[in-house]
Amino acid sequence: MNRPDSIAPEMVPPWIAAQTAELLAQRGHAWLLAGPSGLGQYALALALVRAWLCEHPSPDGACGQCGSCHALAVRTHADVCVLMPETWMLALGWPLSEKAQGEIDEKKRKPSKEIRVDAMREAVEFAQRTSARGRGKAVLVFPAEDMNHVTANALLKTLEEPPGEVKFVLASESAHQLLPTIRSRCLGHAMRWPDAAASEHWLQSQGLTEAQAQQALLACGGRPQDALDLAHSGRDPGAWSAFPAAMARGDVSFVRDWAPSELLSSQQKLCHDLLALAVGAAPRFFAARDLKPSASLRTLTQWSKDLSAQQRTIDHPFNPGLLQEALVGQAQHVLAAVR
Repeated sequence: MNRPDSIAPEMVPPWIAAQTAELLAQRGHAWLLAGPSGLGQYALALALVRAWLCEHPSPDGACGQCGSCHALAVRTHADVCVLMPETWMLALGWPLSEKAQGEIDEKKRKPSKEIRVDAMREAVEFAQRTSARGRGKAVLVFPAEDMNHVTANALLKTLEEPPGEVKFVLASESAHQLLPTIRSRCLGHAMRWPDAAASEHWLQSQGLTEAQAQQALLACGGRPQDALDLAHSGRDPGAWSAFPAAMARGDVSFVRDWAPSELLSSQQKLCHDLLALAVGAAPRFFAARDLKPSASLRTLTQWSKDLSAQQRTIDHPFNPGLLQEALVGQAQHVLAAVR
């Protein structure tokens, strides 16, 4: 699971700030922020919530100094309801309900990886209540695609006819998975891709060197928040260029401390770039010099299908070491089949 983009107001990238001002200039009670991971959906959603509830907002967003901004910063704002999988909420410091926290503390269950219908029902009840601070209320849903059909249907009526001054912002990295009825009740916003220069400059402002910023952006397909998360993970972005060769020689030790989902995602990126080269296109995640002549288009296509099938069960409680060996062995077999 990637860490969502938790960014303090003063660290908000310029492309997020520009989109915040653009959306605040428009009217609407429900927004759907859509795009691939790493573009700042959560940061933009939170910036909108801050501005909606701020006591001294400007056209550019929240003031960052008032009581409302402070309450939101410390996760205690009475007029904000955050709907996330419990795993995300714990990672980002959002408090769980007393009941949910008690069940987890008593080890009756693990934190959920989807947005629970109980939480959605609490959000619907929240929407019915009067604003505590008098600036309206806000419901933030992220990742919105983690609602199942029951949860999404519980939101639908309130989303269509919100009571009082309540606004919704749904942030999604897979908006196509949402119910069409959910999408149709929101104003849509496609997340903007920043250019490489702006992304590199921002990453350097977060403490990365120029070389680290460039390598992290390459490894993450140009998505700046994912690149920052990679740098914060402790993984050396500079070692990314050695990944194809490690897979070609079947070096399991190279990925021994990687989560299976991280290994699978990296192999999918490698397969993507090898397929791109096979049809004469430019690679996206690796430098061309790091990619050696590879298997036939047919073999690579089958590998891509196999990796996609593996994606469906990658979070199952398999033995991580054995799963790593299986994935690396499969990659070595494919990469050894030079056409």
